[in-house]
Amino acid sequence: MADKISFEAPRGMRDFYPEDMVWRNKVFDAFRASGEAFGFEPYDACVVESYELLARKAGEEVGEQIYHFFDKSERHIALRAEMTPTLARMVAQRQKELRFPLKWTTIAQCFRYERMTKGRKREHYQWNLDIIGEDSVLAEAEVIGAAVDALKRMGLSSADFKVHVSSRKFLGELLQKSGITPEKHAQVFLALDKRGKMPDSEIAAMLRDGGLSEAEVEATFGIMDTKSYAGCAELEELFALAETAGFVDSLMFDISVIRGLSYYTGVVFECFDTAGEFRAIFGGGRYDNLLTTIGGEPTSAVGLGFGDVVVTELLKSRLGESAAAGKKGVAVGFMFPTERDAAVRLASRLRAEGERVDLALRPQKPKKFFSHADQSGASKAVFLGPDDVAKGVARMKNMETREETELCLT
Repeated sequence: MADKISFEAPRGMRDFYPEDMVWRNKVFDAFRASGEAFGFEPYDACVVESYELLARKAGEEVGEQIYHFFDKSERHIALRAEMTPTLARMVAQRQKELRFPLKWTTIAQCFRYERMTKGRKREHYQWNLDIIGEDSVLAEAEVIGAAVDALKRMGLSSADFKVHVSSRKFLGELLQKSGITPEKHAQVFLALDKRGKMPDSEIAAMLRDGGLSEAEVEATFGIMDTKSYAGCAELEELFALAETAGFVDSLMFDISVIRGLSYYTGVVFECFDTAGEFRAIFGGGRYDNLLTTIGGEPTSAVGLGFGDVVVTELLKSRLGESAAAGKKGVAVGFMFPTERDAAVRLASRLRAEGERVDLALRPQKPKKFFSHADQSGASKAVFLGPDDVAKGVARMKNMETREETELCLT
């Protein structure tokens, strides 16, 4: 006898039932509205890429997390782990034709085979915002500002989250002043990015393995106590721009923000909930060298990745599990088959007027119909009986207030 098929989704992957889609739509609607408000152009791409492209860009542990395989023509391909390498490929392909700076946005489905923890799945959607071809720190301000705007559209305030901001260039300068030469900086960044995920003793061991002396290890940990960005022109300008734009209360300087991926070159940032209950909500930074790593011409760039998993958990925690399920639309039902055509005509008319209409598919008793209408989230309901059709007038019930208004059927 064959093994019974499991009804569970593959481990780490997700099904979206209607009650889950309500939350996903709430998040995605905010993503799209903020992208539109900030002037980003939407784009999309294939979900599979050449393994070479993803592995070249990924580096560090991400390269080990890529889902990859050989297709029937023995091509080595992979599911995208994030959108940035695909974006780089698309820009490099038409670099001579595109008009810069670009402001592009997408909501991409991404896959990573990694250990699952709270807020981390093996499949997720990620909102990407990228500005390519602009050196000004205003690019960072626009990207961060759009992400802050999206969180506020979802119903959060700056009391619920903070964007932790730093600069890898600034950190590199501090390291050099401490006598740690540039060729050791990549190892330092990689080790410090693990801070909070492993004991400092293990991070110190990583630094020693990277060639740092005991004095340099001690100096590195000392730099992590830096509380001021004074003297870092790009951070000073970024905070000034954020104040002008009205979201500086959502920012804070945090020298410990490193971003593990090696391609970041300047300002980096990660957003966290203020209670410290969840993983990073979003993260990004300036990556001026990425296009050259895949054969494109040198181009400045700033980007952000904003996953849907953590922010959905945060929203449920702060707003309540049922917050996304607001009542909307009209439920239309009928008592006997003789009222069916009148119900269909009414539903069609209301839909033409722009209403969302849930039309009952079979005759029902009033109690059952109104119970279903309430559970389905309809804000209004119309139930047609023989007398209603005969008179040509029905009653539209407000499902929250229970007030009724007359509705002409002709």
